[in-house]
Amino acid sequence: MFLDVLRRRNPAFIEAAIRLHQEGRIPANAYVLDLDAVEDNARHFRAAADRHSLKVFAMTKQVGRNSGFCKAVMRGGIYRAVAVDMACAVACDRAGLKTGHLGHLVQVPRHEAPMAASHLAPDYWTVFSREKAQEAAQAAKRAGRTQSLLARIHTQRDTFYRGHEGGFPAEEIAEVAAMMDALDGAQFAGLTTFPALLYDQEKKKVLPTHNLTTLARAAEALAKAGRSDIEVNAPGTTSSIVLDILAEAGATQCEPGNGLHGTTPLHAIEDLPEQPAVLYLSEVSHLHQQRAYCFGGGLYIDPVFPDYDVQAIVSGTPTVAQNAIASVEIPPPSAIDYYGMIDTTGSAKPKPGDSVVFGFRGQAFVTRAFTVGVSGISKGDPRVETIENPFGVVQDWPELR
Repeated sequence: MFLDVLRRRNPAFIEAAIRLHQEGRIPANAYVLDLDAVEDNARHFRAAADRHSLKVFAMTKQVGRNSGFCKAVMRGGIYRAVAVDMACAVACDRAGLKTGHLGHLVQVPRHEAPMAASHLAPDYWTVFSREKAQEAAQAAKRAGRTQSLLARIHTQRDTFYRGHEGGFPAEEIAEVAAMMDALDGAQFAGLTTFPALLYDQEKKKVLPTHNLTTLARAAEALAKAGRSDIEVNAPGTTSSIVLDILAEAGATQCEPGNGLHGTTPLHAIEDLPEQPAVLYLSEVSHLHQQRAYCFGGGLYIDPVFPDYDVQAIVSGTPTVAQNAIASVEIPPPSAIDYYGMIDTTGSAKPKPGDSVVFGFRGQAFVTRAFTVGVSGISKGDPRVETIENPFGVVQDWPELR
């Protein structure tokens, strides 16, 4: 879905990725990042958020917590991360992008709370239960800090992905806030949910979920109870053009992830301000009957769209030409993606060693793919900044030491 956008809006990125791969400077099975575009996207997003007085926490999981990505985001003016889990927080912190929000979507494991409180020292820490609030408070007290807590809330008609459920009943938010304030080492800071916004397939728009209404009503109840300065954290399908929706609903925090590299669902059907800045690169391994097999490892497509004809550019030289595009069958999520299978009956005639460039909405952190940050593409001088694994750890590829 995103290959067309890449070809139209950032062709130099595709050509640079193919050239670097053919020169042996970046590996197959890699999420490649245009760091110049990421920086520009972050700068634009920061300016839009400032106009709405929104705090911004960058989500990095989709691109494997790549340190080059983290630094590009900081150059663009975003200095805090939202960590989907502890591994995410550690990787971002190592890259210099400090933790603005921890514990949402994944709660902090009990014996990792002390390290989170003392070393990561998040601005905000989301908890789903009294027990998790107590763990965060105790860890913060031992670290000599008072931790600001966000309460994940829910009520009837709210939307949660299966396996994401958890939190406090929204109707009990006043009691929850009082409970958190009574903890030694913690204080109640505000509310969160996920998703606050979702892409509507039929209307082809990003729309508020009932969860956003739940946040607004809970914040109003707290204000009537005499509480002020309530943080309202409202993540989900966040690009710069939806910030007015969040601000009007009373949000104080937003968390762009795919928006920073131009892969929210809306980016696939509209040309939004953010430029496409990520692609998945593979290589033709071998031919068998009427298929060419390319290396997998990162062929996880985030299922925000119904099934569609997955296509890729297949070439041994830099190109974005239509005749280099071929359909590719990728294994289902229930199978290991050792290879993708490229159709050879069309205009593209794959050869072993050819580069294969996909454009899709990925989740690099759940794959075994590399992540590669490339700078200088906008200046015509692409340079590989770092090659890392999905935990943001620099890899020795191609040399073994």
